[in-house]
Amino acid sequence: MSSQVSTSANGQPVLGEQREPVKETRRLDRVIIRFAGDSGDGMQLTGDRFTSETASFGNDLSTLPNFPAEIRAPAGTLPGVSSFQLHFADHDILTPGDAPDVLVAMNPAALKANIADVPRGAEVIVNTDEFTKRAMTKVGYPASPLEDGSLAAYAVHPVPLTTLTVEALKDFPLSRKEAERSKNMFALGLLSWMYHRPTEGTERFLRSKFAKKPELAEANVTAFRAGWNFGETTEDFAVSYEVAPATKAFPPGTYRNISGNLALSYGLVAASRQADLPLFLGSYPITPASDILHELSRHKNFGVRTFQAEDEIAGIGAALGAAFGGALGVTTTSGPGVALKSETIGLAVSLELPLLVIDIQRGGPSTGLPTKTEQADLLQAMYGRNGEAPVPIIAPATPGDCFNAAMEAARIALAYRTPVFLLSDGYLANGSEPWRVPDVAELPDLRVRFATAPNHDGEFWPYLRDPETLARPWAVPGTPGLEHRIGGIEKQDGTGNISYDPANHDHMVRTRQAKIDGITVPDIVVDDPEDRARTLVLGWGSTYGPITAAVRRVRGAGGAVAQAHLRHLNPFPRNLGEVLGRYDNVLVPEMNLGQLAHLLRAKYLVDARSYTQVTGLPFKAEQLARAIAAIENGTQEESADV
Repeated sequence: MSSQVSTSANGQPVLGEQREPVKETRRLDRVIIRFAGDSGDGMQLTGDRFTSETASFGNDLSTLPNFPAEIRAPAGTLPGVSSFQLHFADHDILTPGDAPDVLVAMNPAALKANIADVPRGAEVIVNTDEFTKRAMTKVGYPASPLEDGSLAAYAVHPVPLTTLTVEALKDFPLSRKEAERSKNMFALGLLSWMYHRPTEGTERFLRSKFAKKPELAEANVTAFRAGWNFGETTEDFAVSYEVAPATKAFPPGTYRNISGNLALSYGLVAASRQADLPLFLGSYPITPASDILHELSRHKNFGVRTFQAEDEIAGIGAALGAAFGGALGVTTTSGPGVALKSETIGLAVSLELPLLVIDIQRGGPSTGLPTKTEQADLLQAMYGRNGEAPVPIIAPATPGDCFNAAMEAARIALAYRTPVFLLSDGYLANGSEPWRVPDVAELPDLRVRFATAPNHDGEFWPYLRDPETLARPWAVPGTPGLEHRIGGIEKQDGTGNISYDPANHDHMVRTRQAKIDGITVPDIVVDDPEDRARTLVLGWGSTYGPITAAVRRVRGAGGAVAQAHLRHLNPFPRNLGEVLGRYDNVLVPEMNLGQLAHLLRAKYLVDARSYTQVTGLPFKAEQLARAIAAIENGTQEESADV
């Protein structure tokens, strides 16, 4: 590598060949790294690049991006801190980790906002250039934490990242401010050396990202290499670490790193191809769902059409119109957008047309916490419409599982002619993990049969139902002889004519409910290896990883606990009541105030016990392990410690 950087006796960076100190390499089975800085410091990009190289190396991994809602949050303030946490290992892992082994703090705000999460003995790398009196005063440091002994419990590495970056780029025609922007690449290079990460992919990425500005591309590559060489040559870092590729039994295939929103986008495209239908997305941009709109807009070659509407109502209206016209209609949003779409979702229930409503949940109510995660839209999805308007609900468990959830949502919508809710959340949407690219032969056949001929004594009845699914026929407008009119006013059974008859309305309401209740979903599977557990931990959605990690800890300590996870939330699996009845205790962790537990108590009359958290962050495995132990000891609390 070129442009080696080390420090001279006076602490100034020196370019050129230096005497390389003897370095020790230690083997680790897992590491948790957190990059933290201002929202303009490029922490998300830094974390994403480190993640991509880690995935290509073959480690199992899980990530947690965490950033402010503001596009340009106040620099140097605690609310303006952006962070990216990555957990990677040589074995199967399930969460981004409870606490970082390494914290990279680009300024005093980043240090103060994150140091409470860092365990004693962990490594803390700080950018000393940013620890000015003004910056420290802004976040409430009366004196420098690098000098007052408050960090004595940690292995602190003070590094002048900004100065080193500017010095490394002194031969480039960049202003100091422009050069300083590459300090995140210097930090990435240092961490890449520290953990033996590949470098070629990042260099290719930088040259591609800045292809129209080659000098800027080479400057970032140079800063990246300088950081790597600094780690190699400086005496401040005497140890580097190796984390071998994961040894868990991965099924054979091609793997890639994938986020939840990207997996969901691919699932929607795959569903449209398996259904042999064009995909239409009607959407209004909203965090954290916007990435799906961005991604699907790139796939016109697969028959995907995207419409960025002027508002949420127009977005779903267009999607429902596309469904009437014979397309796979999709709308994406978050909780506030669901509120605006509720009337049209009710119309879709009445029209009995397939429609996918993708809700990437975030903290609420109202605008709430746009960039934070939550599971508080379950009851909104279940009941948030006027009248009796049942809608199937499914929820993915991991980022990669968003692909499968999209396929399943499409299966139900197309087979039963109904809108379907898919409840993901910000944690899954922005988090990532290794994902096996499925073979096309593995994907389900989702093709549908459109009505092509009259179905009742030479006439076409749009509400003449399939005897098994209770789905009505789907007739593409313009099909000769199948002209029909549908709308929001109640229809007569069979004919679809407007009806105000009380008995008919009662029949239609009960029939629509029966159609949803009759949807075929797999039985819930219980993980109870020793078949002696008294406590069942039941989760849904993104709680899967933390719950599973916590259950492993409890079992590792000699405890017996069962685990089950719900994908289908309406209708519930048919064996769920029997499963709940087997256990003395049912613990339901949720990132809300107990919405699933409320539904379980109402439907099955079981004492489902909530363990809840609404901090905008996912559960930690250790806190759930304590909650499981507490319920076994009879001391369970209903909420997490905040």
